[in-house]
Amino acid sequence: MARVLSLLRHRPVLTSVGNMHPKACEISLDCRARDVFAAAVEAVQPDIVVRQSVRRKDDSVTVEGRTFSLKHNLHVVGFGKAVLGMAKEAERIIGDHLVKGVISVPHGIQQTLKQHGKQHLLLKENSRIEVMEGARHNLPDANAQQAASAIQQLASKLTEEDLLLVLISGGGSALLPAPTSPITLQEKHDVTRKLAAAGATIQELNTVRRALSTLKGGGLAQSAYPAQVIALILSDVIGDPLDLIASGPTVYCDIWPEEVLSVLDRHKVLESAPASVKDVLGKLKTPRVESKDSVNRANNVLNAVIGSNSIALQSAGQRAGELGLRPVVLSPGVCGDVRSVARLYGLLSRFACSPEEPPPAIAAELLKLGPEVGVESWDLCRTMHVLETWRAEECRPICLLAGGEPTVELTGKGVGGRNQELALRVGLELRDVQHAPHGPVFLSGGTDGQDGPTEAAGAVTDGGLCDEAGAQELDVNTFLANNDSFTFFSRLSAGQRLLLPGLTCTNVMDVHMLLIPPRPIKIK
Repeated sequence: MARVLSLLRHRPVLTSVGNMHPKACEISLDCRARDVFAAAVEAVQPDIVVRQSVRRKDDSVTVEGRTFSLKHNLHVVGFGKAVLGMAKEAERIIGDHLVKGVISVPHGIQQTLKQHGKQHLLLKENSRIEVMEGARHNLPDANAQQAASAIQQLASKLTEEDLLLVLISGGGSALLPAPTSPITLQEKHDVTRKLAAAGATIQELNTVRRALSTLKGGGLAQSAYPAQVIALILSDVIGDPLDLIASGPTVYCDIWPEEVLSVLDRHKVLESAPASVKDVLGKLKTPRVESKDSVNRANNVLNAVIGSNSIALQSAGQRAGELGLRPVVLSPGVCGDVRSVARLYGLLSRFACSPEEPPPAIAAELLKLGPEVGVESWDLCRTMHVLETWRAEECRPICLLAGGEPTVELTGKGVGGRNQELALRVGLELRDVQHAPHGPVFLSGGTDGQDGPTEAAGAVTDGGLCDEAGAQELDVNTFLANNDSFTFFSRLSAGQRLLLPGLTCTNVMDVHMLLIPPRPIKIK
């Protein structure tokens, strides 16, 4: 362990505090954590990420260093929970060259935005972009299928002189259902539902979805060829894999019949699959060696991730520095069982708060736990080194930042979400560590503003949580056993620990932060 950390000792990790507000140190860690979370969410607002990624100059537009000519040849399509705001900003920037557009958005989203005062994310009345609502309860339905058909029709009429701007965000898969004939929407839904219930991974689910769809797995780009396709993507998937976000409609992907059949068979869904599904799979052909034509088609597509968890964490780190904190990004890919994730943050707190040199057993357990929760050993070693040097400096509070999407095993029937349950479990982990304001503060929040079926995005916790709950006759373990974290935090101190940002209009998964104050300076 010491040898690994020694390799990092000469790498600068300090962040400048020149922009720190003079009164920042007077603000509690709880308030600063909430402020940092707000900055993370603001950085990935749909209109902001488009504004920062699309550069207009005269009759041309530049995205990720590639420039395209605008000559009244622009068409726009989109699908996802955040594409209304993305479309609004795109039309503002290059709308004078827009011919037509169609976007597929969640049922009721326009009315919801109006009710929450988010009119700046709505298209103007005379917009050339048609808005079609569907996928009620985030499930593909006939309205979403109609929108997908309209999108496919628009794309299929384009020529090599045209430019197709594709806007994609979380929820896009349910808003772009286009099952391959003769498969019906219900039949496709039943197959994927059975796979999910059987424990299929997201990769396996997408393998099957692509095989049964005309638009996923590069199908939309295929329909638009030979037009130039520019996809602007707001990612809600760990690692930002282009083929998994909304099932990759602009990412060409070979479909291997043997692989699809193997997934269905492995999860015991093949035998019960409808005749239409078996018919489509039976007609799939094994991909041939990459041809010149397929290379040309791929070159006609630019996929750009313009919003992600990493971008949110970067902005959060900047704001943390302004608030007098020392930001350190642990990882944007935290996943796995919420109990293991809570243990990770508990161990990091003990490592940082040890009165003497941290026991080697803590570092060993962290390195063993890391891969289980999606954190690389290198990132843990780097973070532990930063904590070691920080302990010696004893200057500013440290702000460990991470993101991702842990999972919760449902054992009860309570009301809650993964962020509130994580905060509750971290509170348990911190009960033996010094309490706030002299001990760690932890925040977990969903960037979409809604953690499970609740009005909260998450919660803020610290080592005093258990004592506070006990004084109010609330048993933490009872609420955890019933997955009832929202009820717990709502009752605890009149809900003061809940994180309530309201409708955020975006989603790049969750943000976690662990704020640790420096140890008091001992004067001899």
